[in-house]
Amino acid sequence: MLNSRPARHRAPSQRVLLRAGLLATVLGAAALGSGGQAAMAAEHGGTAEKSGVAENLDAAGKGGAVAARSAAEGLAAPARETVRGTGIALARTLETVTGLQLDPLANTGTDPLDNAVGTQVADFRAVSTAALTGPLARGASLGELPLVGPVANGVISALPRS
Repeated sequence: MLNSRPARHRAPSQRVLLRAGLLATVLGAAALGSGGQAAMAAEHGGTAEKSGVAENLDAAGKGGAVAARSAAEGLAAPARETVRGTGIALARTLETVTGLQLDPLANTGTDPLDNAVGTQVADFRAVSTAALTGPLARGASLGELPLVGPVANGVISALPRS
């Protein structure tokens, strides 16, 4: 048992947990508060309209909505920053990966992709594998490949930079 210590995992931020708890509390209070007043009106033999509870329900609903909206906005900012940071990290990673040479044996005498096979039938245009293996045999990276390169570069340019 060389490594007998338990693994350490990073716990979620206390601030995020506090905001999530606040949101759950506000939503629960709004739901229970509005339902409780209607139940109280029914208990006293009337409806919400007869006992004057309708106005209180309306005010409680508006206050709960405002509180829920502000709590949701407080939780949205960290989520936006997390998505933005992930996009930046993904863009930098893809930039690095698309610049790497895909075939480590390219431009050497032992490159298996340096071969091409072609054929021509009757008067039709010749067909060859050189169009597929040629860029790899010349040491192309992912961003330089004919079909995949423009797509990869388009994805990278769509991601946030900083």
